[in-house]
Amino acid sequence: MRFFTKVLALLCAASALAKTRRDLRINKLVPRLSTGLQDIVTWDEYSLFINGKRVMIFSGEVHPFRNPVQSLHLDIFQKIKALGFNAVSFYTFWGLHEYKRGDISFDGFLDLQPFFDAAKKAGIYLIARPGPYVNAEASGGGFPGWGTHTVGLWRTQNATYVEAMTGYIKAVGTKIAENQITKGGPIILVQAENEYSGFQAPYTEDFEYEKILLEQFRAVGITVPITTNDAWPGGHFTSVDIYGYDSYPNGFDCANPYVWASDSVPEYFWGSHLDINPQAPNAVWEFQGGAFDPWGGAGYASCATLLGPDFERVFYKNQLALSTTILNLYMIFGGTNWGGIGHPGVYTSYDYGSAIAEDRTLREKYYEIKLQANFLAVTPAYLTSRPQNIYATQGSFTGNIALKTTQLLDVVGKKTAFYIVRQTNASSTALQSYTLTVATSIGTLTIPTIGGSLTLNGRDSKIHVVDYTAGSMNVLYSSAEILTWATIDGKDILLVYGNAGELHETAFMFSDMPPAAEVLSGSASLKQKTLRNNSLVLQFTTTGQIVVQVGSILVYILDRANAYQFWVLYPPTSGNFASYSTEDPIIVKGGYLVRSVDIDDDTLAIKGDLNDTTTFEIIAPAASSKFVTFNGEALKLSKTPQGTLTAERSAHLPTVELPKLSSLIWKTADSLPEIKADYSDVEWTVANHTVTINPTPPTTPVVLFAGDYGYHTGNILWRGHFTATGDETAFSAQIQGGSAFGFSIWLDSTFIGSWEGNAVCSEYTSISQFPSLLDEGSTHVLTILQDHMGLEENWWAAGEDFKKPRGILNYTFFGRSVPSVTVWKVTGNLGGESYADKTRGGLNEGGLYGERQGWHLPGFDDAKWAVGKPTAGISNAGVSFYRTTFNLNIPEGVDYPLALVVGNSTTHPHVRSQLYVNGYNFGKYVNNIGPQKSFPVPQGVLNYNGQNTLAVSLWAAGSGGGKLESLTLEFTAKVETSGPPVVNAPLTSWSPRSGIY
Repeated sequence: MRFFTKVLALLCAASALAKTRRDLRINKLVPRLSTGLQDIVTWDEYSLFINGKRVMIFSGEVHPFRNPVQSLHLDIFQKIKALGFNAVSFYTFWGLHEYKRGDISFDGFLDLQPFFDAAKKAGIYLIARPGPYVNAEASGGGFPGWGTHTVGLWRTQNATYVEAMTGYIKAVGTKIAENQITKGGPIILVQAENEYSGFQAPYTEDFEYEKILLEQFRAVGITVPITTNDAWPGGHFTSVDIYGYDSYPNGFDCANPYVWASDSVPEYFWGSHLDINPQAPNAVWEFQGGAFDPWGGAGYASCATLLGPDFERVFYKNQLALSTTILNLYMIFGGTNWGGIGHPGVYTSYDYGSAIAEDRTLREKYYEIKLQANFLAVTPAYLTSRPQNIYATQGSFTGNIALKTTQLLDVVGKKTAFYIVRQTNASSTALQSYTLTVATSIGTLTIPTIGGSLTLNGRDSKIHVVDYTAGSMNVLYSSAEILTWATIDGKDILLVYGNAGELHETAFMFSDMPPAAEVLSGSASLKQKTLRNNSLVLQFTTTGQIVVQVGSILVYILDRANAYQFWVLYPPTSGNFASYSTEDPIIVKGGYLVRSVDIDDDTLAIKGDLNDTTTFEIIAPAASSKFVTFNGEALKLSKTPQGTLTAERSAHLPTVELPKLSSLIWKTADSLPEIKADYSDVEWTVANHTVTINPTPPTTPVVLFAGDYGYHTGNILWRGHFTATGDETAFSAQIQGGSAFGFSIWLDSTFIGSWEGNAVCSEYTSISQFPSLLDEGSTHVLTILQDHMGLEENWWAAGEDFKKPRGILNYTFFGRSVPSVTVWKVTGNLGGESYADKTRGGLNEGGLYGERQGWHLPGFDDAKWAVGKPTAGISNAGVSFYRTTFNLNIPEGVDYPLALVVGNSTTHPHVRSQLYVNGYNFGKYVNNIGPQKSFPVPQGVLNYNGQNTLAVSLWAAGSGGGKLESLTLEFTAKVETSGPPVVNAPLTSWSPRSGIY
């Protein structure tokens, strides 16, 4: 995953090196390359081949571990397929699969097979990225917690690290190998390591480690090409089959969503590619699809603005101008850092501002990418193209120095050219006018040829084509961008688009006298002009939808809003890879989402999602569309002036009443009995280690690092027993828990202070005054409750950041004569690395008393608890647990995503809360830090047709207590859906736990 601020200087150096190149072209076609172990997935210097066919890989990142509902994977894959993408890249999380060393699990939500099967069913290829290190804003960067107490430098050839990773690589590698395309599965590529680009001084790139990792992957049966993603084009780990790099050019400052750097669009990547691996395609394994947001951040709505449709138009098209034929967007669907998955730099949501939001709804940027993906899917000439004027783009072809234009030529077909135009100053919002002077097959032309000028908005980019072949059409040029084309019933259909009100031209070449153009529908002022060589130019303004017939060609002229409404889908064929067909397209306009089409004799079956009334237009073969159904319901068809089919369909959105959480009966119990006088910690772990392998040297008499005792997640509790001298007046503790953590301290049952936390500090030293002098010889207990916000990532290879301890770094008493702690005890989640809840994984629950007892699980008997609500809270510092149940009855055929929404409190600001839904921790709320207040909970974790258990832990860190200002269950969208049926994740109920304390 990404690593941004620490490599800016390195990026600048790489850019300077790349700019020294003079010859930036490769025109020689070399033989296809392969791993030598199979011949299904091969490559040359231009692109990947699958079964001998050249393909553009347009991919998006999805993490199976961030969605515990296995039946929802297909919904996501179908949305990605409808986008026009053909692949998904995914990480696996070593630390979840092997939470306890040697105990590797692929059970329940950790089972990868449903993810693989769903991808294949949707017709999506997979790019597997098993690490062993993944970064990913995951706890430890994907490393297991037990690594914090394992000796040796990780991400090196160190024998202890190699021994540690070997079992996992063998296990996960075997699962991946069994699902390669060579075995009938969807996996076409496998990535080794992740951003193996930065090295902790004095260490450098470890070539032996790279060799060992490649050998281990091959040994378990990986035969498809192995890749790696350099954090920038730095030439690291080039021994893989297909090297590539990452790019996050617009950064992560979601707090300033409208600020772009003037020089933020990178141009040096092409030169770097030629320097490093000219024999393979230009591959970007992670290109910015959004941004992570930290604790205290601006929120993901701002990230979606920063990396919205404007960003996609400028930055993705610039990357296409660099002949990028493998392009993966990180993320396309982010999901949720449920159950402690995240590292301290992120909160519960991992929405990422992606095209598909955390609640699986579609943002505007989804529809924008769809335009680009559909164009690339029907443009084979792009796959053998090469940029011709890198570093000489300013003013080129336009004469306007405020614009940069990259010329891209098909150097194999030697016909088609692409001209990618953008603003020189990426941050500019000014409108620029220009003409485009280009060489064509009939000679040099200045476009528009009929008169007027083209325009480019600020933060926009366009791809103009010249000598473009589409079926039997010869498109001489088009300033309007091409969405797609198809040949249906012998008629060529071309869809072009522009921003509303823009002037454009599209020109065609004919074998003889060109026919006159006729406007069939829409309001248009169409100009026509005949050029030499039987060429016809159409000039128009992109407003609404206009359909023009030119002989046997049907041209759809669209503004962007109308272009967004078109979907291009392919009926499945037969055989093992039926859903991967790219033949016989069906074009459908309308609907929130069109998932699939299928043909049965003379009936066309369309499946999709609606959120309102829509008017469909269907462009399909007449013989197979005499009857058309939508979600199984027959459509009432009529004909358009252009001979296509149209029908209106209203969304079926039944009314559903949600429970009012404030009106439910809630039960409550104290979840901090540890501060009571009669509490016994005899079953707790004794913190008695005097040495540690942790790189942070302990400064306390015994090691007080939670990880050394097997606790790696959630809340951690410490109890220090001491005998008073009678002179002690205060206690100071330096505690580390990661960004946004907090802690509270009690002397016996008396609260003496808290560090409430902020978005910046990962450790803090507090001084807590004792309320009075203690009696000499009296025995006491200090109880410390701290938050564990996850392990740090370990981006620097040979570094040990992920081992940064969570716990007490130092402590001291104040007074003339101070005591010594005679024994320290510690607890975290029940069982530690031998965690109790095998259903929800090792990171899901922490060390609160209620969590150890299983109070958050369905079926726990709270009949004897008192009545109390989290919105009433508690009046003193402490921790309480709350439980309630409610029923949902949401019918099939709709997708009504839900979220728990917490109101921010200013009167009781220092509150930390966890939201457990049917036992799954789907919300960590920190009132005084934020920003998250709305916590999406997917169907399948919520039982949409039955009873649900909601449990809330509430930690009040202030002496005046605390509460949740409000807590509601709300819809985030209402959509009629044809999506796959949702099967609940395992909602394993409470049962007596062994060893509880």
